[in-house]
Amino acid sequence: MRSIVTNSAAETEQFAQELASSLKPNDVLAFSGGLGMGKTTFVRGLARGLGSSDEVSSPTFSLVHEYRGTPKLYHFDMYRVTSFDDLYSTGFFDYLETGAILAIEWSENIEGALPDNTIRVTFERLEEEKRRITVEGGGRF
Repeated sequence: MRSIVTNSAAETEQFAQELASSLKPNDVLAFSGGLGMGKTTFVRGLARGLGSSDEVSSPTFSLVHEYRGTPKLYHFDMYRVTSFDDLYSTGFFDYLETGAILAIEWSENIEGALPDNTIRVTFERLEEEKRRITVEGGGRF
């Protein structure tokens, strides 16, 4: 397990950028934490750490965004996914076999579909800008 306290969005991005070097193709990161906790900010850092210069935004309405990098990064928002049929329609299961890294917001909505070696990233608000970010699982954290 790895845990850090960040004091700003910039520190959250920096931590994620550094963490990206520990990730491997086919890793799945499952995020948990409420609205405004820094999940998309974290993905911005991951994308940059994987070599992407793409603009990162929340995939709330499109459900998934793709970011170039090595490997590619797919960013899911499962907030509106409420059933297996909803999940299946996103193409989620196909993405698991692409060799990309998957970052999943609102992962609790698809808990039963996550691979056994999923890396869990938990966001906890300590103060207005201060967050505790805990990374565990995947056999490395």
